[in-house]
Amino acid sequence: MNEIEISTDFIKLDAFLKWASVAQSGAEAKMYILDEMVKVNGEVCTQRGKKLYKGDVVEFDNEEYAII
Repeated sequence: MNEIEISTDFIKLDAFLKWASVAQSGAEAKMYILDEMVKVNGEVCTQRGKKLYKGDVVEFDNEEYAII
């Protein structure tokens, strides 16, 4: 599992995908989310603006990213 550190209270899902270098752009992140390719804490999430907090786990392309 990859650990990604954030310095704020939360980060939005689309911004997180860019921060973690999963997506190269906001448009690419949006496409992944709307195509139901992203899971948050084990559930498919289609909300680009979903707030993620420390302890949440994002899954994409069989990789897991823990927010610390």
